[in-house]
Amino acid sequence: MQRQQLVQNTLESNSNYAQKLANSTDDFLHSALQQLKISAQLLEDMLGDEQRLHVEAERLRLQTDSFNSVLIIDQNGAVQATSPESLQLTGLSLDSPGIQEALERQAPVISAPYLSTVGNFIVFISHPIFDKSGKYRGLVGGSLYLKKESILNRLLGHHPYKDGSYLYVVSAEKQVIYHPDTSRVGDVVEDNDVVNSVVQGQAGSMVLVNSQGITMLAGYAPVPLSGWGIVAQRPESATLEPLEGLMRQVINKTLPVAVISLLLVWWGARKIAKPLRLLAENARMMHSSGTESEISHVRSWYFEAHELKKALLMGMGFLKRNIEKLDKDNRTDPLTGLLNRRGLDQELRVYGHMQRMFSVISVDIDFFKKVNDTYGHDTGDIVLQELAVQMRNSIRSGDVACRIGGEEFLILLPGTGVDAAIEIAERLRVQVETTEMPEVGHITISLGVAVSATDGSDSATVLKQADEKLYQAKRNGRNRVEA
Repeated sequence: MQRQQLVQNTLESNSNYAQKLANSTDDFLHSALQQLKISAQLLEDMLGDEQRLHVEAERLRLQTDSFNSVLIIDQNGAVQATSPESLQLTGLSLDSPGIQEALERQAPVISAPYLSTVGNFIVFISHPIFDKSGKYRGLVGGSLYLKKESILNRLLGHHPYKDGSYLYVVSAEKQVIYHPDTSRVGDVVEDNDVVNSVVQGQAGSMVLVNSQGITMLAGYAPVPLSGWGIVAQRPESATLEPLEGLMRQVINKTLPVAVISLLLVWWGARKIAKPLRLLAENARMMHSSGTESEISHVRSWYFEAHELKKALLMGMGFLKRNIEKLDKDNRTDPLTGLLNRRGLDQELRVYGHMQRMFSVISVDIDFFKKVNDTYGHDTGDIVLQELAVQMRNSIRSGDVACRIGGEEFLILLPGTGVDAAIEIAERLRVQVETTEMPEVGHITISLGVAVSATDGSDSATVLKQADEKLYQAKRNGRNRVEA
């Protein structure tokens, strides 16, 4: 109940504060337009007199400090006078959004925020100039710099709270025109219920989470003349700090009893939890050797822990069998049972780590597409399986046979020089040529041989060289070994 009351009071206070600043801002804008109106009446007799126009621009800027800069512009958009003169805009024709809007409407205008010709982010307030016959002669306007010191910053920047509270102002287009963090000025605020409400002319209060994820208690009010919206907000945590302080006092008084009770509970829970903790720690290390033995030695002195221990041991056995199967499946070609590309890469990494030289035999079935086209893919698969059998029969213990895709095979011969590799390749070629395959009869193969460096560090190069020798064998008539 107290929490709700504190929140409600803060929401009401922020709403009133936002309304007060909205009224002050509206009064300032009315005053600024009145100043421009009086200046416009004086200027109807000065157009064409450069010196008098300059004096009037200076007077308008310095008399009340309402504007950061002042421009006097004719009906064609050409600047007749500026203050300060350092802007160096006199004689230029400007096409900035605020000036173009004022020229088109020929009426008092408070522009939307925009980037000026000289690179300042501004709001431009202007009043039309008419001569005595009622003919439109141009405008006089003042700029409010939104990212630099201005009367608008001073009006809104003196916030009385120092507890994380702040206020910001958005234009009718939801663009930030004032924020304590000037880097936020110019941002467009989306998906904010407070901003959506205030730019529609509504006033009130709301609880929301800001862009930094902080829960804020916001009050908001529109500025009628400009369509701007003023939002004052305070962190909910700052509002609830007194209540939380009271709660801390209560906790401090009850803490000793609570500590003793907790120590007793902790002692009992620790005794009960010890076997569970040991089981959990070992469960996280299931992949390590010796874990199964560690779990077996956990003293599970009550029924639930004993059952959990038994289930873990059963699960570990099942998991170990499945991991071994998955590892084998991951490295093996399912059709031929030979290593696949992943298994080949693992073997090459081992050779590189051991700095071991090796030879490679690249194998390809001659005219295998014709086999598939003539006898079908099922027969083609049988031929691939039979070739895998011949390869296993032709290589030595420690040699590695792989299928790396389609009818492409590879044999790794660790610690083997080129002569021995050619001998093994030739033996395989003859064996395949003389073996009758089911349905197909006899097939032939082409083979390419390459040898690595002495440290086995050039595996990619050796594979490429073996492929090149294989293609050379095909170009030279197939059913042959090239090295």
